[in-house]
Amino acid sequence: MNDSFTLAVTGQSLIHHDTRNVRSPEFDRVKAILKGADLAFTNFEGTVYGSHCGWPTKGISFGCSKPVVLDALEEIGFKALSLSNNHAFDLGPSGILSTLEEVGKRGFLHAGIGRNASEALRPGNATFRERAVAMVAMDGGPSDDLRYAADATDYSPERPGINRLRISCILDIDAEAFGHLEAILNKAGYSSLDLYEPEDQPPLDQGELWIGLAAFRKSDRFKRTVEIDKEDLKNNLRAIRTAADAGNFVIAYLHHHHWASDWLQSPDWISAFARQCIDAGAAIFVSHGVPVLLPIEIYQGRPIFHSLGNFIFHSRKNSWKPNEVWESVVGVCSFDRNCQLTSLTLHPVVLGGEEGLKDEALQRRLVPHLVTGAAADRILGKVASASMEYGSRIEVVEGVGKFDLA
Repeated sequence: MNDSFTLAVTGQSLIHHDTRNVRSPEFDRVKAILKGADLAFTNFEGTVYGSHCGWPTKGISFGCSKPVVLDALEEIGFKALSLSNNHAFDLGPSGILSTLEEVGKRGFLHAGIGRNASEALRPGNATFRERAVAMVAMDGGPSDDLRYAADATDYSPERPGINRLRISCILDIDAEAFGHLEAILNKAGYSSLDLYEPEDQPPLDQGELWIGLAAFRKSDRFKRTVEIDKEDLKNNLRAIRTAADAGNFVIAYLHHHHWASDWLQSPDWISAFARQCIDAGAAIFVSHGVPVLLPIEIYQGRPIFHSLGNFIFHSRKNSWKPNEVWESVVGVCSFDRNCQLTSLTLHPVVLGGEEGLKDEALQRRLVPHLVTGAAADRILGKVASASMEYGSRIEVVEGVGKFDLA
């Protein structure tokens, strides 16, 4: 086995258009970086409309793509795809089956969805440049139960879907506010027993009210936090540990929409969860969801990407603000045979380049451009500053971010 292994990681790829005919020197430079690595990874933010067909399960935020977009991702240089995200079930179980079929035809390393819960949880496995690689991909929602894979029981057949990491939003409020909330609900004709409580949540505790997918908890302070389901946490960490114990280089991936109120801030629970994944044996932790670049930290000699934002973002809404939605980096990570990080460089990209920030037309923003000069300094300066909170030291040298691993 080669001592050195290089993995390139990018922002998520919400792709609806075939990009193989795009002619751009700046895009070619991005592809060269990805193809120069032993393995390049992205999250395929979507579902495939293929031989199993399917029906929309959402309204305005619904999206699906033809199988040809997978050929486009392959041409860019990607060989590994996470599939666990909020768009994976947009065509229902049929879309899950079509996506599995099409990524399988092309030989992508993939994980995060399956024909049942056991398959969706199972790590994907493949070998690249003599290195055995495994991936465990999770989705933290919030979303309805139907989108997540289920095993067969005595009462129901299996359900294709997404691998779940159940995350609950907890709103701590003081006793006075909690009393007002109870009074309002009682005057409206509800009691705590009448409130909608997700069927797979534990019973209500005293001093806790579930409303929809959010819990209000009596506390001595006001705070918004999350709680990760213990069983889902145990199962996913076990999957990571089993893959690592088998000698694999393990990629741990999480997609979630439990964002901080300020998108440019990392939620305080992400680092703790990522570290649990590293402790279980993951060589790298990557997350997407909030569509902006967030801090990068090194823990136990292994990288944690809190969010890599967008790599391809064919959104119907092109007027997304702030501009950071259209900016990210390609992270090139080199590891030794013990999965310890030996170097990490950041290559800044802007979807459509600097001109794309001025022109909201989708055709201008189809693909990421490698940027230099002031644009590179701006992007790298922001991530370097944000990452300092986590002990990371990033030096910007000629338009490239370089981690100080000493």
